[in-house]
Amino acid sequence: MPYFDAASAAPLHPVARQALLAALDEGWADPARLYREGRRARLLLDAAREAAAEAVGCRPDELTFTSSGTRAVHSGISGALAGRRRVGRHLVVSAVEHSSVLHSAATHESGGGSVTEVPVDVTGAVRAQAYASELREDTALACLQSANHEVGTEQPVAEVAGVCRAAGVPLLVDAAQSLGWGPVPAGWSLLTASAHKWGGPAGVGLLAVRKGVRFAVQGPADERESGRAAGFEDIPAIVAAAASLRAVRAEAAAESVRLRALVDRIRARVPALVPDVEVVGDPVRRLPHLVTFSCLYVDGETLLHELDRSGFSVSSGSSCTSSTLTPSHVLRAMGVLSEGNVRVSLPAGTSEEDVDRFLEVLPPAVAGVREKLGAPAATVPSPVPSPVPAASLVVDALGRRCPIPVIELAKVIGEVPVGGRVTVLSDDEAARLDIPAWCAMREQEYVGEEPADRGSAYVVRRLS
Repeated sequence: MPYFDAASAAPLHPVARQALLAALDEGWADPARLYREGRRARLLLDAAREAAAEAVGCRPDELTFTSSGTRAVHSGISGALAGRRRVGRHLVVSAVEHSSVLHSAATHESGGGSVTEVPVDVTGAVRAQAYASELREDTALACLQSANHEVGTEQPVAEVAGVCRAAGVPLLVDAAQSLGWGPVPAGWSLLTASAHKWGGPAGVGLLAVRKGVRFAVQGPADERESGRAAGFEDIPAIVAAAASLRAVRAEAAAESVRLRALVDRIRARVPALVPDVEVVGDPVRRLPHLVTFSCLYVDGETLLHELDRSGFSVSSGSSCTSSTLTPSHVLRAMGVLSEGNVRVSLPAGTSEEDVDRFLEVLPPAVAGVREKLGAPAATVPSPVPSPVPAASLVVDALGRRCPIPVIELAKVIGEVPVGGRVTVLSDDEAARLDIPAWCAMREQEYVGEEPADRGSAYVVRRLS
């Protein structure tokens, strides 16, 4: 069964498995002890730290192993903010950061700090000048991911690091998605990553803090990992994480070329094979293994189940899942379609045959979901013959979740004359994103959102 969700967790690399098994026998003792077994464990831990630091591009004594990438983010942000509390309590983040960054930002704000989100363009990228404009005298920390976890867009880390350096503000880079593909551009002050993203074991994160960066550990003090990560180190997992990072880096140049070609095939073929599809993210400045697209008139959860039944494991960043009725914050910030969102992230070793098979399975899967939902034909329907077409219509989609509001809009847009309006009533948060995106795809005019007794009223004017 092809696994196409490496952005969530990459399969355990063979080198990681070998290193893990070997370290289970040699690295079980307490590395803080001076007897033989402790010294052996310390040697393994030190060697792993040196290997990981070389891959990150920092000194070994700047690198801390944490219990997860999320813990690394939380510790990095809280420690940097506390260390610079005399400067101020202002935090700057991009609008498309990983939830671990946004959760830390929310906690900071609830504690009396201030947070500014820098907007992104339609590809999901920030602009360095936009970052520069948000930096203030009281800015304690700025955060920027190296590449987006949902759409794969690479961020201008070097440029943003430059404007942060000029303003005297440290920059924390979340490198979870990109570190396995290569080093992060220079200029960062703090860096975080997660081993299971590159084929290491889960439960190992990296936190690098450059010398000279003011940093105050929050929480109870602990003698391990320079006081920055409490608890007994999982040395076998750490050894496996460092070994696999070195291994995937050695393979990255050749594998990135091969996977980029496969992703290019998906990016080109999906819109040709499936009507009403929007491929999102930067087409050039992106991770080599990841592509995301959204399908009109498709329930995302149902589509993922259909693909799973067909033998493909993919994920979604859309709003259309059973756990939430709000759009992905990444897609919302980009202003792109969220319906039927599919993220394909290819692990190392993915074959051309697997990709070709996915391209065979996808069109009937999408068509089947659309048929079940009663979606309209692929083209805008012709106006229904009527002596006097109604100048305006109201679609009541209250209580109905994505993608039903857009499906109902598409069904009736042809029933009003050119220049006529359709008002969609919806209390599904996804409609706020998907109706404007539908208008852009269908070349209709999105007039705007108006208040309603329940939910919102989304007004569309027919142009053709």
